[in-house]
Amino acid sequence: MRMPDLTALLTATAVFTSALTFAAKADDVHVLNWKGYGTDEPWAVEAFEKATGNKVINDFFNSEQEMLTKIRTNPGLYDVVMINAAFNDQAMDGKLIQPIDTSKLPNYADISKDKAGSPMLVHDGKVYGVPWVWGLTALAINDKSFDKPPTSIAEMWDAAHKGRVVIRDDAVEAVQFGAIATGQNINDIKDMDAVKAKLTSLMPQIKTFWSSENDWNQMVASNQIDIGTYWSGSADRAKTHFKLPVSLVVPQEGAVAWLDAFSIPVGAKNVAGAEAFINYMIDPKFYVEWVTKVGAPVSANTKAVEALPEDAFNRKVMGDPEVAKRIQFQAPITDAQREAYLALWQQLKVDVK
Repeated sequence: MRMPDLTALLTATAVFTSALTFAAKADDVHVLNWKGYGTDEPWAVEAFEKATGNKVINDFFNSEQEMLTKIRTNPGLYDVVMINAAFNDQAMDGKLIQPIDTSKLPNYADISKDKAGSPMLVHDGKVYGVPWVWGLTALAINDKSFDKPPTSIAEMWDAAHKGRVVIRDDAVEAVQFGAIATGQNINDIKDMDAVKAKLTSLMPQIKTFWSSENDWNQMVASNQIDIGTYWSGSADRAKTHFKLPVSLVVPQEGAVAWLDAFSIPVGAKNVAGAEAFINYMIDPKFYVEWVTKVGAPVSANTKAVEALPEDAFNRKVMGDPEVAKRIQFQAPITDAQREAYLALWQQLKVDVK
């Protein structure tokens, strides 16, 4: 293991400290995000509040659709919202989020060019989402159930795991997972019948459909499950923070990749505070501490990733070109596609035996 270069860390710390002092006024910063996903870490909130005088008030959602509904029905309530980049178009088209002045975010300069330039986040030269972290919906296993980690998605269909398999209760993610299992592009599914058949054959294996990290972690802690779909950052947190027997598997068939970004809703009352908070969240110092203390996805900030030890999972494995070849990033889908996915998923759950 090679620890990060001291000079680089000191530089990152200096950038971090100076970046936190530029908020124009002290006020509440209302943040909408998944629960337990970085923005509500007590040590992080304390550091930000101490440096800026802004008080962080966190609120949470359990799905992207709930997130969009909360912004839509509570105009002016939120200052920062975390949005999966594949849903950024939907938020922008609904006039729910506003352009961000990235010149107010010193750490934005270190965001990887491919993420910063994502057409899902930049429209007509205006930035509607600041890339934060990215990761995978892959497989996670209960280490107690395997002598060695599996390499294929097919493991979920193995009769040895009947009644001990879980999958997230999310129609889009489930259908995209089914697309990968049938050798298809998640953003250009040609054979929905094959996806339906594959997911139908998986249903007898399923113990339950999970919706939160706590669901997944409680089941593996009580040894109720062997394998299931899980987020890469959540698997890292399960092992690092909760000391659970969990390992992430990126199967040979591939995995669903996602990019999470921060946006500022239309009508936000504390834009300056929002800018300061976003800048803090993409800072290398915050990221390294988040990974070390809790476990996290991969930062979109190249300097943050470089500050990790060379053998860190988010640097060694997630940065492996061979892994990169196997993952497919989610792209926006139409309302018609979303409705079709939801109808299929609801029917599958009704028919599950």
